[in-house]
Amino acid sequence: MFDKKPKSYTELLGKTNRIVEGTTIHGDIISPADFRLDGELIGNFTSNGKLVIGPAGSVKGDIICNTADIEGKFEGKIQIEDILNIKESASIIGEVIIGKLSVEPGANFNATCVMITKSDKNTSSANE
Repeated sequence: MFDKKPKSYTELLGKTNRIVEGTTIHGDIISPADFRLDGELIGNFTSNGKLVIGPAGSVKGDIICNTADIEGKFEGKIQIEDILNIKESASIIGEVIIGKLSVEPGANFNATCVMITKSDKNTSSANE
């Protein structure tokens, strides 16, 4: 009557993982769910969800995810399928490959940027 079944990962997509300020991770993170990073990641991040790098957060490495909001520091290569929101307090250094880009005035955006349209994605998928 009160048996609880474990939740599937599809039910976790509405949940958010969090790394708090003061925490440093050396290594890669792979997560099917959304993720908020207020600490430091030295390594790569991969997710099917959304990544938020808070004002105190920083990433040195590669990021692959669906959408991202960056308020902190990022250095490396970032691939975003949908939209990348860069807030006023953000510092981005490296290579950016995105579907859509939003940059607030005051952000430090020192990166090469390639915007991939849906037709570009379809063309590359057809050529594979």
